[in-house]
Amino acid sequence: MKDGFIKVAAATPDIRVADVDFNVERICRLIDETAKEGAKIVVFPELCLTGYTCGDLFTQDILLEKAKEGLFKVAAHTKGKGMLVFAGVPLAVNDALYNTAAALSDGKILGLTTKTFLPNYGEFYEMRQFREGPDDADYLLLDGEEVPFGPQLLFEADNVDGLVVSAEICEDVWSAVPPSIQAAREGATIIVNCSASDETIGKASYRKSLIEGQSARLICGYIYANAGEGESTTDLVFGGHNLIAENGVTLVSGKRFENGVIYSEIDVKRILSERRKNTTFKPADSRELLRISFHADVEETCLTRGFPSRPFVPEETKERARRCEEILTIQAMGLKKRLAHTHAESAVVGISGGLDSTLALLVTAKAFDALGMDRKQIIAVTMPCFGTTDRTYRNACKMSKKLGATLKEVPIAESVTQHFKDIGHDPGDHSVTYENAQARERTQVIMDIANQKNGMVIGTGDMSELALGWATYNGDHMSMYGVNGSVPKTLVRHLVRFYADTCEDVTLSEVLRDVLDTPVSPELLPPKDGEIAQKTEDLVGPYELHDFFLYYFLRFGYEPAKIYRIARLAFAGEYEDEMIYQWLYTFCRRFFSQQFKRSCLPDGPKVGTVALSPRGDWRMPSDACAKVWLDNLKRAGGKKDGDE
Repeated sequence: MKDGFIKVAAATPDIRVADVDFNVERICRLIDETAKEGAKIVVFPELCLTGYTCGDLFTQDILLEKAKEGLFKVAAHTKGKGMLVFAGVPLAVNDALYNTAAALSDGKILGLTTKTFLPNYGEFYEMRQFREGPDDADYLLLDGEEVPFGPQLLFEADNVDGLVVSAEICEDVWSAVPPSIQAAREGATIIVNCSASDETIGKASYRKSLIEGQSARLICGYIYANAGEGESTTDLVFGGHNLIAENGVTLVSGKRFENGVIYSEIDVKRILSERRKNTTFKPADSRELLRISFHADVEETCLTRGFPSRPFVPEETKERARRCEEILTIQAMGLKKRLAHTHAESAVVGISGGLDSTLALLVTAKAFDALGMDRKQIIAVTMPCFGTTDRTYRNACKMSKKLGATLKEVPIAESVTQHFKDIGHDPGDHSVTYENAQARERTQVIMDIANQKNGMVIGTGDMSELALGWATYNGDHMSMYGVNGSVPKTLVRHLVRFYADTCEDVTLSEVLRDVLDTPVSPELLPPKDGEIAQKTEDLVGPYELHDFFLYYFLRFGYEPAKIYRIARLAFAGEYEDEMIYQWLYTFCRRFFSQQFKRSCLPDGPKVGTVALSPRGDWRMPSDACAKVWLDNLKRAGGKKDGDE
């Protein structure tokens, strides 16, 4: 359970209706299997010890006694396995029969959660045999042992902070007020559901969205184990559709109509972090639910869940296209409002032939179209200097003309050279002064042109650059409205590619594709043999790595060691561990040291859940120390102080 990950399983055993001995044997077999896989929480379907479809056989004492006997056998089978098991069983208490989910651990029955909402419509008629559970939990004597009995029991690990599990049963989650709501408010981070939900047309997709929605609403992990093959097919078919979800996302979904086990790892630390950040998640004012302690074996969890290496970019083509269209619209609508509000007559974009300025120009054109303004009022300014290559210059000019903007060329080499003379800088010294003087001169030029044209300078810098501080303070760092400020570099690429694919202009598309093929560079150092000499990713590291680090650092508050662990999985076969470590160290160091640049960012539209605006999403002191984070990463990489 290192880093908060706990391995869980949803298991659908082969069963025979009313054959308790057979069912117990199959359940125990799966307990052994899941234990070998390292699962610490295992969930079986509703009434699985007997079968859900026993009908009026549930009124037969012989079946109920056999079920109780089977329950003790399954409980005994958990002895020494260090796991928490939930299995559905009918239980007669005095003069009533209840549908329950038994929690079992280390050979004991820890508690019996009762079903709150009994379906009695359509194909379901549970109230014919069962009673709704009591309003409040209490204890009952089960073969001389006091066992908690009732709704919303909380099973709390005594050795794992934040691991609190609660059960509900099938229809409970389909109801208007699922019992899991109160359980989550009182601290349950994982909800399990012992279910027997039959298959009808379209029900699987609804079931999946229901479980995803509940896990999102409660900010929890959700394990849903469904009845499958072996149940009676007199009128219904059960498909064993098992689901494991976390905070709105399905981690794994079982194949329907095949009994078996699905596994994943739920990140309890992430759940707790999300709840702390979400001020609308209101913990209960008082603790009313019965809490039962259990012990989970603590060991490092072998991760099987996936971590997308490009978390900002959807993997599915159609979804990626939809996302790109939506982002371009958000960017353009933000700029549209700012242009209209300031009565700007023009927009000025410093265009270099690189990715970021290309996207800014595309967004500006889209905003002008929305305003009904002539694109000729977009002033695309190219400012060649010491590092400009023919390739980027040509692309900047071509795309500006094809988009209908007014192209203006302002060479800055002479003015920068004069500046070097004024401050006494040797032009042969290609230090940071040499580079930044060009960036600041370019910003001065476009700011002054904007003044001439009653216009607004449109910022081009993206979120990845802001995270690393890869911007010249009061140079490309500054603008009057930054349309790319919350767009990470990996997504910038896809936005430009999407435009190239959909613009229906062959020449413009060809230019955009060449921009995509051009190495990312500020072009502030002289070219070598006419080619770009200064490649950004050689200096600060691959942006796909930095965007991965940024996503998990900001979105989920992962510590560097945890990010390093999952990055090694996500980028296996692409980057060596040492390289991932090196650039993650660079990310942490630069992220802290460069906050002062983010503290005075220009306005710009937020497009995703991760953003760095000092007015909203990320408020951090500019002089915060990175030591705690760097030390955490060093330990993960086996480094000591002074190794870096």
